[in-house]
Amino acid sequence: MSKIEETVEIPHLGGSTVGYTLARPYDPALPTLVLINSYTTSAELYRPQFADPGLGSAANLLALEPYGHGRTRASYPHFTFWDSAIANLQALQALGIREAFVLGTSQGGWVAVRMALLAPDVVKGVIPLGTSMDFESPRSRDLGCWDGVAFNTPLVDALADPVGEDWVVPDEVVDAVFDTALGGVPAEERAFWLAAYRANYAGDAGRHRLRLSTVNLRDRDGLHGKLDEVRCPVLWLHGTADQVYSVANAREEIGMFAHSPEARLEIIEGGQHFLSASHPEEVDSAAIDFVKRWS
Repeated sequence: MSKIEETVEIPHLGGSTVGYTLARPYDPALPTLVLINSYTTSAELYRPQFADPGLGSAANLLALEPYGHGRTRASYPHFTFWDSAIANLQALQALGIREAFVLGTSQGGWVAVRMALLAPDVVKGVIPLGTSMDFESPRSRDLGCWDGVAFNTPLVDALADPVGEDWVVPDEVVDAVFDTALGGVPAEERAFWLAAYRANYAGDAGRHRLRLSTVNLRDRDGLHGKLDEVRCPVLWLHGTADQVYSVANAREEIGMFAHSPEARLEIIEGGQHFLSASHPEEVDSAAIDFVKRWS
């Protein structure tokens, strides 16, 4: 059965269209696992999960694309990760889904935790992958995380001025994302993502979405002061080969979910930053166990 790739209208940010993908028609008898993609990717990041019959039989798989990504658009010209969390909650409501587990890769982890903070009655558990709960701080760099300010500022500056409608995202931007997040990808996969990025980040509107997404990554607020208010279980999966956020940082931050019924960190040997793409079997198996345990 083919995936359902649609959009849903919500009221946030002056009225928004949220892009979503369902593995198959929604089954109210199953729990729902929301999938939130990483920086500049789309629901297509989770192709391995949508192709996994075991995961698909354990839960409704619903990918929701944050502002600035995929098919999601807002009437207002600016947005933050908090806005994406609100939009996802409104999308769930519009789709008639009362509760869900939420899995998020990198920035998707920030959105997932924000959803849990905003709507503890809706979010039954979160599964952050390859993420950090901090802002791009000196503390995180001391623990072996990347320098997100240095990495992102040149692109923020390069995208400052309006462009013509024939503009598309430069190939080197896409290559930098996947070199950092996956250690590079095979030629066929690179061609897939180059086409996807060119389709989404095109013209001046595409430039602006890409710039805002990069500003949000670089300048986001940290969550350390709020993590003890998360009341749902947390399963944090982190790879040893993650070039962006370190295992040492994850070990420290998992302890900040002080009032979760369970907050557990699982280390995946050789796992990359885009962990669901580099190690789908391990991620899918852990997600199945987590959803079954807490449903």
